[in-house]
Amino acid sequence: MMPASSESTNNGFVKGLGLLDASTIIIGSMIGSGIFIAPSLMAGYVQTPGLLVLMWLFGGVFTILGGLCYGELAASMPHAGGQYVYLRETYSPLLGFLYGWTVFLVIQTGFIAAVAVAFAKYLGVFFPLLSESHTVFNIGPLAVNSAQIVGILSIALLTVINVFGVRLGALVQNFFTITKVGVLVVLILLAFFWSRGSWNHFTPVLTPQVNEAVQMSFLAAFAVAMSKALFAYDAWNSVTFIAEEVREPRRTLPMALVVGTGITGLVYTLTTAAYVYIIPASQMAGIPDNRIAAEVAQVLFGPIGVSLIAVAILISTFGCNNGLILSGARVYYAMARDGLFFRSVDRLHPSFKTPVVALALQGLWASLLTLSGTYSDLLTYTTFASLLFNVLTVVGLFILRRRRADLDRPYRVWGYPVIPIVYITISLLFIIYIFIGDVRNSGLGLILVLSGIPVYGYWKRRS
Repeated sequence: MMPASSESTNNGFVKGLGLLDASTIIIGSMIGSGIFIAPSLMAGYVQTPGLLVLMWLFGGVFTILGGLCYGELAASMPHAGGQYVYLRETYSPLLGFLYGWTVFLVIQTGFIAAVAVAFAKYLGVFFPLLSESHTVFNIGPLAVNSAQIVGILSIALLTVINVFGVRLGALVQNFFTITKVGVLVVLILLAFFWSRGSWNHFTPVLTPQVNEAVQMSFLAAFAVAMSKALFAYDAWNSVTFIAEEVREPRRTLPMALVVGTGITGLVYTLTTAAYVYIIPASQMAGIPDNRIAAEVAQVLFGPIGVSLIAVAILISTFGCNNGLILSGARVYYAMARDGLFFRSVDRLHPSFKTPVVALALQGLWASLLTLSGTYSDLLTYTTFASLLFNVLTVVGLFILRRRRADLDRPYRVWGYPVIPIVYITISLLFIIYIFIGDVRNSGLGLILVLSGIPVYGYWKRRS
């Protein structure tokens, strides 16, 4: 086990990432498909316009709190694998493994699969045959649609790109992130200052209104709707996975976590407000394939607007998956380095110094997950599992402050212990109500977490 307080050891990685790169990895990994599709899904549960906007604002503040907490851990333990290392050092190798196993089975690869399907859905603006409703062939009882096929091809391409060095992956990430943020800013400005929208769309502002079709309590509907927004905010911690490739990680990682989550929260909130200004919340749920951004663009610019925004969203989702693919492979690499995964996964490419086997394995599993369910299902069970481990990680702050008082902490979380307690409390409430609102997919996420226990026993015996 690596010493938790030491600087990154020389394991062959290239330290090629600065503050800009780390920040764009966070922003780019978060801004993908969610903000362009999730508001329509959320309106299928809660149809109060003010609450739809406030959910995104709340998600931004909530994520910043998480970033503040993770900053302390990242500065103290700047190792490849990030959150896997924090859980391993705080609790036990078993809990660290369960997180890494779930990242592989559900969290990272599930996000990659969901974003890849979203990429294909927006490509359907130009090629209508690309849709989850268009079945291409059947494998036994499994129907494979055209959106899934295109999603798998996009995962394969980005996996190959990230084999050719972390700097190339970072350059691709910087380009796509800056482009997508610029597009959203333009969309926001045009929606409010050059449109036929109405401020009347924001009334009633906060009166609870649940879509009658879902037949559940307001709190359950709110939690499930919020899970769609939290999915769009997730991946903010992915930069911790690549800590060994960041220059001056003890200073850079805490700054990147706060800057990246803050910018993303602001962009998400203003974008959702622009959507509501153009299209009433009561009409959002009925938009075909939940393409809310494309619908808004059509109102603003006519048919050409749909094409323009579709191109922008293709850029956004493609860049998002680049960041997810780049960072996720480092978790499996760290597990293999500890003897808790296939031995070949800890190999770096001799020339490019990237975890080539980990990247390939991640791409293969994410491709299989694109065949496992719909976009909405992937959002719910990945968010549920991710929140569980985020809570445990932040609880670890209190444990480490007592057990490892001597641990070098270049950065200490601001507002301790209030900020971590608030984050933990809010997370637990969402976990409970997400489970109540979507028992099937939340339960599936929990089962996948627990499936790692016998697998851990197998790897432990092997090592």
